[in-house]
Amino acid sequence: MPDAHDMLFRTLADPTRRAIFERLCRDGELTVGALTAQAGVSQPAVSKHLGVLKQAGLVQDRHAGRQTHYSARPGALGPLLDWTSQMAGFWEARFDDLENLLRRMDQ
Repeated sequence: MPDAHDMLFRTLADPTRRAIFERLCRDGELTVGALTAQAGVSQPAVSKHLGVLKQAGLVQDRHAGRQTHYSARPGALGPLLDWTSQMAGFWEARFDDLENLLRRMDQ
């Protein structure tokens, strides 16, 4: 699996990061303070998670005065969508082969 895939999987494997990303997808642009209010973790922890999400290309930030606003970049999930499509095709072909084998065995 390419490094981009690995980074996306590792980044989204953490439930707190996944929740932050999902919230940004659902609610749009939010500040660290707004994310912290419902994250269930401290502001430094949210900031650290946002840094990891940003490094993976899943969020972007915008500075406005003293506040930083974060927004999701759902398009960054493209490599994972491609991978899951490939895996779905792989397993569909295997199940089709199994079904054909079972039919031949029943005859």
